[in-house]
Amino acid sequence: MLPPVVFHHGLFGYGELRIGGLVRSYFNGVERAVASRGFPVIVSSVHPTASITTRARQLKETILQRTRDMGRAADKVILIAHSMGGLDARHMISRLGMDDRVTALVTISTPHRGSPYADWCIQHLGRRLGGLKLMSNLGLDVQGCIDVTCARCGSFNSVTPDMPGVRYFSVSAARPWHRISPFGMHSYKIIHDKEGDNDGLVSVRSAIWGEHLGTWPADHWHTINRRLASPFKDDTGDIIPYYLRVFDHLTREGLIPAHDHTSLTAAC
Repeated sequence: MLPPVVFHHGLFGYGELRIGGLVRSYFNGVERAVASRGFPVIVSSVHPTASITTRARQLKETILQRTRDMGRAADKVILIAHSMGGLDARHMISRLGMDDRVTALVTISTPHRGSPYADWCIQHLGRRLGGLKLMSNLGLDVQGCIDVTCARCGSFNSVTPDMPGVRYFSVSAARPWHRISPFGMHSYKIIHDKEGDNDGLVSVRSAIWGEHLGTWPADHWHTINRRLASPFKDDTGDIIPYYLRVFDHLTREGLIPAHDHTSLTAAC
């Protein structure tokens, strides 16, 4: 029996948006491709900008409730987390007693060591222009924006150890500046000056955690199948096969039953 797969979104993200008969998902079809191969799929929907601790608690509640609904309450899950979602997942596993419910965590372009662009935004937009005070006065929870700064992530890592019963994998992403989505140029330069190769929001260096499965030739938005760069500059194409190769790797590692799971990429 194939394990449930949880897809968890990042900062400013969402699970699924429904407008009439139109459904728009954060991972833009990746979860459907995985479900079509027989995996039970759970899509999270947590607060888009709250703290890691808040989002992690909501993620835990989602997994426990949805696996109960599936009749799989005792099963371990495979967790695929994008961007800040990877930090939520690590906190949930390490600090909220979910290490016995997760077989493997795969983080996709997660700022494990923070993002220099978050530092820049907090310094210039948050403090100098009073953005943080304004949002606080409006009752908006934007702690998540602070939690992905480099200093906060350094503190987070010191109190969030990897758990021995869980396998940790990571994927980074990077493109040269001329292949980044236009609105990511500013953040790309700030991060590149500090940490080198990046995807427009997260550097390769920051994204590596546990076993590194490689650097995808994509910007941050393309890693969730949002192709926002000029098509003339974008030769990566559909990102779904990259995800399916991750599942092939998990099968080779014995984390997915091989007799239930033929090569996903061969069938793609």
